[in-house]
Amino acid sequence: MFPLRDVNPRRGFPFVVVLIIIFNTLVFFQYFDLPEKKVELIFQFFGIVPAHIRLITLITHQFLHGGLLHLVSNMWALWIFGDNIEDR
Repeated sequence: MFPLRDVNPRRGFPFVVVLIIIFNTLVFFQYFDLPEKKVELIFQFFGIVPAHIRLITLITHQFLHGGLLHLVSNMWALWIFGDNIEDR
């Protein structure tokens, strides 16, 4: 099941959610056309690698996506449910 919308009313415009979606999309398209070796290095450095955990990767891994469908589905879920969290 893929959510199309939620039933909770929005109190205001979700600025933070929109900024996160824009930033995620910009980051994705920065490495979208890079050679595979460079993308692999980006994922090793900014992603969570269990053998080499660094604190910064707890934040940076959230901006890495494996493909366009992965990005779109995550940003859609963030749009649907993120405004509820931002309203709190």
